[in-house]
Amino acid sequence: MDEYGSALSSCRKRGRVVVEAFTRIAVCGAGSMGSGIAQIAAQAGASVVVFDVADKALARSREVIFASFDDLVKRGKLDGTASQSAKARLRWVKNLAELADCQLVIEAIIEDADIKGQLFKRLEAVVSSDAIIATNTSSLPISRLACDLEHPGRFIGMHFFNPVAQMKLVEVVVGAGTAPEVSIRIMAVASDWGKVAIAAQDVPGFIVNRVARPYYAEGFKALAEGAASADAIDTLFRSAGFRMGPLELSDLIGQDINFAAACSIFDGYFGRTRFAPQLRQARLVDAGWLGRKTGRGVYTYPGGPQPMTGEGAGAEPTPARQAAAAALAGAPAAWTHCEGVVVGQTRGATAKAESRRHGKPVILFDWLGQNDGLIGFSASEAQAVMIAHGVAAAWGRPSLRLSDRPGLIVARALAQIANAAADAVLEQVANEAAIDMALRFGANYPVGPMTWADGFGRKALVVLLDGIAAETGEGIYRASHYLRATA
Repeated sequence: MDEYGSALSSCRKRGRVVVEAFTRIAVCGAGSMGSGIAQIAAQAGASVVVFDVADKALARSREVIFASFDDLVKRGKLDGTASQSAKARLRWVKNLAELADCQLVIEAIIEDADIKGQLFKRLEAVVSSDAIIATNTSSLPISRLACDLEHPGRFIGMHFFNPVAQMKLVEVVVGAGTAPEVSIRIMAVASDWGKVAIAAQDVPGFIVNRVARPYYAEGFKALAEGAASADAIDTLFRSAGFRMGPLELSDLIGQDINFAAACSIFDGYFGRTRFAPQLRQARLVDAGWLGRKTGRGVYTYPGGPQPMTGEGAGAEPTPARQAAAAALAGAPAAWTHCEGVVVGQTRGATAKAESRRHGKPVILFDWLGQNDGLIGFSASEAQAVMIAHGVAAAWGRPSLRLSDRPGLIVARALAQIANAAADAVLEQVANEAAIDMALRFGANYPVGPMTWADGFGRKALVVLLDGIAAETGEGIYRASHYLRATA
């Protein structure tokens, strides 16, 4: 069996447990998430009922799913016969009673605990006592949602990621009362549907939304502090291997949705500062600038972010600058010298602070692990700027001077994501491997945060985080105890 599990079968054995397949599935909610879940379940061979109270939502769901199947056939990803069979296994209904014989019901409605709770009570009156009820909530506590149910043991979190058909991850979240056999069955069905199923503890944000909070927070902090323009910030992250920068991604998700998730996680951890929402994002929500769906967010649409090509045109990659570039490429944690200037990768302090320590002008580059594209740097003196552009030119990369802030932009964000991941391991949310897989398959990260920490060097990461904490005076950047213990 490969990493993603086998195709749907009549039953499967894992150890001594026989895991029966679900053949009759219901999805409550005909929005994009519900429709995506229904599509993959039908494609895997299950009969699927999609429930919603709105006729327009049901009609739109049918249209979207059928168009998706047609597109798969057109692209050669699915044959016509399989597509027609999958379509025939789908039904759209307004009457909850038609879910009575379903073995698994997945809720994918509005992210409101009270509204979800009302639906769960109605479902319990309709489905059999051994049917499993799952919620697709992204951050609401599973134990709290289950507390008023007659049979909390059959209730579980099954968090898919949008778009469901493309995103591999499903977080399987066990509540305080969830029966072990329910978890086993849900892990199996997620795998059978071609997903990477990761078990997560019932904590605010689960794995991905908890660990990924610094990605957005650091993007908005850099923008608020004038570290660079929004276009430059997002370009730097794309150069680091991310498909989208944090600001453009928040526009795509919706500033209201992304900010609500930040507030929910912050409140869930009783004001833990590492998860503090950002005022710059709150201002967008207050203004109604919610991103692509309103035509304006961080960016104005159509248009959106514009890629930055860098500065320093004509900077010469002289032999001295080529030697400095080679020295840093081979040992990014080292300092080197070039034309009377000290050159290195950020260690958390500003270039001005490093200049005082070295007694010479200093150039600090952002994270040097990027393969190509725009690279940012700060310089303690104006005379060092063209030297920095020349070193970057020796790497064949465009470069951009950033404001001289602790940890710069990409290195600071990646370090804080790894810090959040280390906290999650320490608090037994999941282990290192599970967290890395969750961020890769649930957030499309180019590499998992703990793997990145190993590549950066955990000792160097502790130095970087503590350096940022010392310079900013913000304790949220102090290295996690888990990082210190494993460095």
